Amino acid sequence: MNIPVEKNKIYEMTIDALGSNGEGIGRIDGFTVFVEGALPGEKIRVLIVKVKKNYGYGKLMETLEVSPERREPVCPVAKQCGGCQLQHLSYEAELAYKTKEVQDDLERIAGIKGVEVKPALGMADPWRYRNKAQFPVGQGKNDCAIGFYAKRSHRIVDTDRCFLQNECNDEIIGIVRQFLNEFQIPLYDEEKHKGLVRHILTRIGRNSGEIMVCIVVNGKKLPNSDRLVERLKKVEGVVSIVLNVNKEKTNVILGKKVITLWGKDTITDSIDGIEFEISPLSFYQVNPVQTEVLYGKAVELSDLKGDETVLDLYCGIGTISLFFARKAKRVFGVEIVPEAIADAKKNAERNGITNAEFAVGAAEEVIPRLYEEEGITADIVVVDPPRKGCDEKLLETILQISPEKIVYVSCNPATWARDLVVLKEGGYEVKEVQPVDQFPHSVHVEVVSLLQKRDM
Repeated sequence: MNIPVEKNKIYEMTIDALGSNGEGIGRIDGFTVFVEGALPGEKIRVLIVKVKKNYGYGKLMETLEVSPERREPVCPVAKQCGGCQLQHLSYEAELAYKTKEVQDDLERIAGIKGVEVKPALGMADPWRYRNKAQFPVGQGKNDCAIGFYAKRSHRIVDTDRCFLQNECNDEIIGIVRQFLNEFQIPLYDEEKHKGLVRHILTRIGRNSGEIMVCIVVNGKKLPNSDRLVERLKKVEGVVSIVLNVNKEKTNVILGKKVITLWGKDTITDSIDGIEFEISPLSFYQVNPVQTEVLYGKAVELSDLKGDETVLDLYCGIGTISLFFARKAKRVFGVEIVPEAIADAKKNAERNGITNAEFAVGAAEEVIPRLYEEEGITADIVVVDPPRKGCDEKLLETILQISPEKIVYVSCNPATWARDLVVLKEGGYEVKEVQPVDQFPHSVHVEVVSLLQKRDM
């Protein structure tokens, strides 16, 4: 094949679509080129920076014809930071893009045609929505750098604020920044595995107003921590200040040991009237507004009559389980992480929910045992797996359980579509697909879908 472009040369091209990472995609004499920051319909001048056998990458040099959907990013470091990929796109167009991504995955990966994906459910105000922030800390040119990682790297983009995070973080980060500089606290160097302060983590109860500040350290204590506590506890809403000890050479942010410096060990929050207790280590959805939409939709698709047994096979701290327990006869949650199950039991008790039970272990081991020992079967199975999708053995277990309905919630439409192939071959058909925008201004989208057993 004769490749029609050369590295380090500039060409004109038109962008036809957006890729899965939010990059513009177009063709030069039939040769596919990916261009970060370019939008569909735009005519651009592009510098070719990398050439592969079947495609290339280009750098946007000039926009000759601008898309009507282009917007000026609100954040001054949006182009450098790796957190947002779509701030330059109108929110309406972003929702349409996410809907199309789910539709394309359903048809291309799952091979399912004829099922229309409903328009993605977005937010009325898609800013400042996150209730959890994780700011890496490192040495800047002069003082400490606090911000977010640059795209495709662990270089910290230093910033005073993030427009996706709650406003209270702006004040908290300012206080911690001043403290670290004033007392010359050693800052963590990821390559050398030296230094003390690694991350600043905050968790905020959107409905309770409670705030937790967690300092992640490569050590057992933080010098002059009493001074930091005095300053942070003056921030309205702060009820918990903790240290998290992480001395491992790892990209994992949190270690297992938590030391409370001041206030409570946890904060509380509620979603749709259900209260949850949240520690630094708890899994809890980062966008509570859209979580209510997402889980509400999952319950709606289930069309519960009140006499069903529901199995929640990636139950975490019991969030979905408790949503379903309010309308089902019985809910049984399974999760491989013991700490999450302990939280799930506490959350059920806190909310006076007595028809939800929880067990620790791999679902493919726990469920057959429950069936044999207690005769537990399920009318509905709910799964909300991590980004890698469902374990192959778990899918086999679901097919053995043979529920009437499966509600599949996913944060990765590609692995969701892959798993649908197995469930389709196992006798299920997709009835409804609803994307929900949990992460505005990023390329990520959640999807909730209903599968029903086919009549044999």
